[in-house]
Amino acid sequence: MASRVHILFQTFVLSVLAATAFSLSPHYYKNVCPKALPTIKKLVEAAVHKERRMGASLLRLHFHDCFVNGCDASNLLDPTPTLDSEKNATPNKNSLRGFEVIDHIKAEVDKICGCPVVSCADILAVAARDSVVALGGPSWKVRLGRRDSTTANRTQANLDLPNPSMDLPALINNFKNQGLKRRDLVALSGGHTIGFARCFLFRNRIYNATNIDPVFAKKRRATCPFTGGDSILAPLDPTPVHFDIAYFNNLVKQRGLFISDQALFNGGSTDKRVKTYSSYPEVFWKDFRKSIIKMGNIKPLTGNQGQIRVNCRKVNQ
Repeated sequence: MASRVHILFQTFVLSVLAATAFSLSPHYYKNVCPKALPTIKKLVEAAVHKERRMGASLLRLHFHDCFVNGCDASNLLDPTPTLDSEKNATPNKNSLRGFEVIDHIKAEVDKICGCPVVSCADILAVAARDSVVALGGPSWKVRLGRRDSTTANRTQANLDLPNPSMDLPALINNFKNQGLKRRDLVALSGGHTIGFARCFLFRNRIYNATNIDPVFAKKRRATCPFTGGDSILAPLDPTPVHFDIAYFNNLVKQRGLFISDQALFNGGSTDKRVKTYSSYPEVFWKDFRKSIIKMGNIKPLTGNQGQIRVNCRKVNQ
C-alpha cells in the first residue's frame, strides 16, 4: 500500500512539473516541494561555514556545468566504461571539488520531498546562488526546471571551458560561443573575487608577464616556486572568502592572478567596465545577477529531455 501511495505521489508531482516543463521558473518547485530551496540553502550555509573555500567551489561547479553542453549536471557524472567523464577534462581534473556536498544536498532534498523531483542541475544552480550569498554577495531568483543529462563529454569540456592563459580576444570568443556578451564576461569573471588557485595555473604569469605589479609578483613567487609546488594554493584576490570588488581593484593595479584575469584590464575593450566595477559594487552586483541568470539558461534540458537523477554521479538505470 505504501509503495502504491509513493508511486501515485510521484506521478502527481511529475504531472504538475510537466505543466511548466518548457520554461525555467523561480517557482518551479513551489507546489510539489516547497521545502526544497530552504533545505538547499541550509545545507550550503553549513558547508560554507565548515569550510569557507567551499563557496567558491560550488559556484565553480555551476559555471563548469553550464559551459559544456548547457546546464545539465553533466560534470557530476563519474567515469564508467561507456561514459568519458568531464571530471577527467584538463580544466576539471584534480580541480573541481564539492561533489560530496552536492551528494549530501541531493540525498536530503529527495528525503524532504518524498521522491527525486529536484534535478542535480537545479541543485547546482541554487547552491551557486546560496554560496555567493553566504559569502556576503548578492542574491537572485534562480530559474528552475532543468533536467539532468544522461551523457558527458570530456572532449567538449576541454574545448569549451575557458582557461587561465587566454587573452581577451579568446575570452570574448569563448563567451560568445555560449551566447554571452562582453558584459557577461567581465561580470562572471568577478566570481574570482572568491576562491583560490593552484600554483601551476598562474606560474607563467608571475615569472614571465610584463603587465604585472612587481611587488605582487614577488609576493606570489614566495609561495609558488619556479619548479615544483604545483598544488600550492594562492588566493584569487586579497579577500578570497568575501564576495566583494577586491578582484577588480586588483586588476586596476595589475595584480590579476591569471593571465585571463589581467586580460580584462590591459588596454582593451573591457577596461572601462572593470574600472566601473572597481568603484561601484552595486553596479557589479546588478550585472553579476543578470549574467549568472543568463548563464543558467544555457541549453537547459526540459520536459521529457534527460532525467531527474537519483544519484548525481550516475545515470538512472
